[in-house]
Amino acid sequence: MSTALFPDVIVNGETIASAIVAAEAQNHSAPKGKPGIAWRKAAQALAIRALLLQEVKSRGLKPDPLEIAPGRVETEDEALIRALLDEALMIEPVTEEAVRAAWAQDPERFRSAPLWDVSHILCGCDPRDDADRLAAKAKACALLARLDDDAKSFAFAARESDCSSKRSGGHLGQLGPGDTVPEFEAALRSLAEGCISLEPVLSRHGWHIIRLNAIAPGQVLPYDAVRFRIAEALEKAAWARASRAFVEKLAAQAQIEGATLDPI
Repeated sequence: MSTALFPDVIVNGETIASAIVAAEAQNHSAPKGKPGIAWRKAAQALAIRALLLQEVKSRGLKPDPLEIAPGRVETEDEALIRALLDEALMIEPVTEEAVRAAWAQDPERFRSAPLWDVSHILCGCDPRDDADRLAAKAKACALLARLDDDAKSFAFAARESDCSSKRSGGHLGQLGPGDTVPEFEAALRSLAEGCISLEPVLSRHGWHIIRLNAIAPGQVLPYDAVRFRIAEALEKAAWARASRAFVEKLAAQAQIEGATLDPI
């Protein structure tokens, strides 16, 4: 049921019920305790979708859905919107000069992945079990209190680890981005070479005490190695600008209630 706080969305006379907006809001993030932001994002997304589908109808487009991944075929609405944007958007090809200029702004941005030489001590637990999680954290904190930055003392303490790496002093070898769970990698990225995490780090495996033994920064890549990546990024940015401009043009000619197309 529509309310003043959570109204129906009406686009050129087409009503999108508040119940539909509420369902869509589950797909949008918002700060804790501020569900209205997720609602406004959902209302905006549905209003844009309605505008685009109304334009599709006015142009009489009837594309066939395409396979966009193995076993994944476009929905009817996805196919309609894709066909509309293909017809409506005119994107200038990215030039070699534009790609090289983007690269020249800061070649240092384009590096190979770093490598981290890492050791850890794991106090294993099921993070979903409160008692198990707290007991494992207490053990990890007690171990951490005994440590300094010395590699030998860390390897000695690692004999109490719940990971098979304890047989090698907790040494995990060289790791790159994506080789560990996200929480572990985030902690690694915050550590200086030769340092230990200030607090135990929780992952689905339990509590980790992490030591970054050494880091090999990624090397700056030559232009030819990153040219395609830069060109692709420029093309995506141009497409995003053109699609925003197209939606803004449709919105300027439309009557919309219960939603705003302003940035949220």
